[in-house]
Amino acid sequence: MTIDVHAHYVPASILKAVEQNPSLYGSRLDGPPGAGGCLCYDYGLTLRPFYHALLDLDDRWEVMARQGVDRQVLSVWADLFGYGMPAEDGARWHRLMNDRLGEEVQEHSERLSMLASVPLQDAHRAATELEYGVKELGALGGVVAPSVDGVNLGESPLDDFWAAAVELDVPIFIHPTQPVPAPRTHNFGLNVIVQYIYDSTVSVGTLIFGGVLDRFPDLKLILSHGGGFFSYQIGRFDRIYRNMGPGEASAQPPSAYLGRFWYDTIVHNAAALSFLRDLVGSEKILLGTDYPFPVDDPDPIGSVGQVGFSAQEITQVTSENAQRLFKLPD
Repeated sequence: MTIDVHAHYVPASILKAVEQNPSLYGSRLDGPPGAGGCLCYDYGLTLRPFYHALLDLDDRWEVMARQGVDRQVLSVWADLFGYGMPAEDGARWHRLMNDRLGEEVQEHSERLSMLASVPLQDAHRAATELEYGVKELGALGGVVAPSVDGVNLGESPLDDFWAAAVELDVPIFIHPTQPVPAPRTHNFGLNVIVQYIYDSTVSVGTLIFGGVLDRFPDLKLILSHGGGFFSYQIGRFDRIYRNMGPGEASAQPPSAYLGRFWYDTIVHNAAALSFLRDLVGSEKILLGTDYPFPVDDPDPIGSVGQVGFSAQEITQVTSENAQRLFKLPD
């Protein structure tokens, strides 16, 4: 069974619920509750318009067949996380998203699984929502952004949430988001090319240096887009570590934590994926597509095949690693 661990879907029923009762979810719709509409949060953030493929399942089956993917592990669009909402509104918002995504996944359980999103602006509420998603909806884990309203994961008071993930024995997928591009990355697609990767890399640095991985040695984390710049600049991480004094850094050099993460295959370059394999091992790499965004990998199995992996490694990357991590049947 070929498993895509990085794919996105937003049930249109979420947008219809906002249209019917915007005050309940701290947001409103500008435009139709579907493709072309924009979500506007009460705290001031307006997202770019939704497009058809993000809200659609019917065309997805044909795409999956063309890609050779048997199962997608779905996350909602990361821009929807809304960490700037008041905690109570955020809890209602994520419960709506998880319930509606769960309904779709349960209806198509032979092809789809899900990760639960959480109101990370409140660690206790986030832990509660993760438990609800896993125990009540069958979520395989959780999905979070690399920062909480501008504060890095490793510098946010999230120990209640990390503890819940360890107790539930489920992985957390870290997916970047930058709904409002920084001025220097506004043009030429640089927000997606550079800013997203920077977002993930900075977060990983704070998770290591901030001691999160030391406090939670059984915490399982998945990094999108091949782990950002982390693996490719690990020597620089280690060099700075050697400058740090007692109490300033992690218990071990950053390179000692490379194996604590799982990494998806979305790097769009065979040499880069080969380097990642050599650094962390094929057992830590998971197939991903980023469907249906324009930067997706339309031929994920072909991308793995170009690297020169052995047949055993290809099986690991395309199916076995995800089956073991998510406890999925063969």
